[in-house]
Amino acid sequence: MSSTPRLAGFRMPPEWAPHARTWMEFPSENETFTVADGWRDHCRGVWASVANTIARFEPVSMVCNVGDAEAARALLDPSIEIHETPTGDAWCRDSGPTFLTHDDGRLGAVCWTFNAWGDRGFSDPTDERHVGAFIAGLAGAEIFHSPMVNEGGGIHVDGEGTLMCVETVQLDERRNPGWNSERAETEMRAFLDVSHTVWLPRGLTADYSKFGTNGHVDIVTCFASPGVLLVHVQEDPSHPDFEVSREVLAVLRGARDAKGRAFEIVEIPAPRQIEDEHGFNDWSYINHYVCNDAVILCAFDDPNDEVARERLVAAYPGREIVLHDARDIFACGGGIHCITQQQPA
Repeated sequence: MSSTPRLAGFRMPPEWAPHARTWMEFPSENETFTVADGWRDHCRGVWASVANTIARFEPVSMVCNVGDAEAARALLDPSIEIHETPTGDAWCRDSGPTFLTHDDGRLGAVCWTFNAWGDRGFSDPTDERHVGAFIAGLAGAEIFHSPMVNEGGGIHVDGEGTLMCVETVQLDERRNPGWNSERAETEMRAFLDVSHTVWLPRGLTADYSKFGTNGHVDIVTCFASPGVLLVHVQEDPSHPDFEVSREVLAVLRGARDAKGRAFEIVEIPAPRQIEDEHGFNDWSYINHYVCNDAVILCAFDDPNDEVARERLVAAYPGREIVLHDARDIFACGGGIHCITQQQPA
């Protein structure tokens, strides 16, 4: 298309707006999802469990690699649609489309340029870079292609003109070499119809490891409603994210949204378990998924699971808060938000 979404009247709605369905991807073999040790098949069961949980509240569609439909069908609720196309990974938030809506009811979709999180070496984007357009086509969306390398986990919007992102993602030299914040903001303004960007300086420490994203916003902070932010807070001074949290909170307390409002900040304490077998973890309750009438909340068999649940009950009135173990998803490099992508109604 020659026009941009904004000029064509499309905008990105917030995640809590009504959904038509949720899109996910079935894990296919790569360096993250290894076959020989049974890890890929184990992860398929975890991903399917998340999909089956969401299917209690809204329709779900699962995209799988060519030849994997039978394996997916064996694990998924019968209500879940399955579609085959060549895939290379399983993080639908990032390689999937960013859906848009129009006042006249039309559905749009941004297909960002996908290069596997800055071509970090553990995932071949050759097939995966086409998944966004495949999903958008199945959804019947008008497709807009952006030259900017970006992922859905790298952005959060409030639906009222405010965008949040992290400098080490959109301005990453491995993603968009030579880009500055003005160029990135111009692109996101044109493709998401936002008017104000809040930049965070960095993400959580473990997200800069080999299987990380270089600082996605969706494990750091998110909008729960216009003007209200949920913020990951590491309370243990021995964890490197203790300083990250202080820095992020300072930025957000001094920031304003597109309407000029100061943010109401709801601190969500990190799980008390601060390490796993790989060292300091980046386990985060921020990486939850808001679907119709519910929130699917990452759980870690940790005392702070209940603290997070109580705070999200207050933040999302009228929605059921459903805890789902996310430790094995985080072991692969993300959480529940990372493996889901909402299609707005």
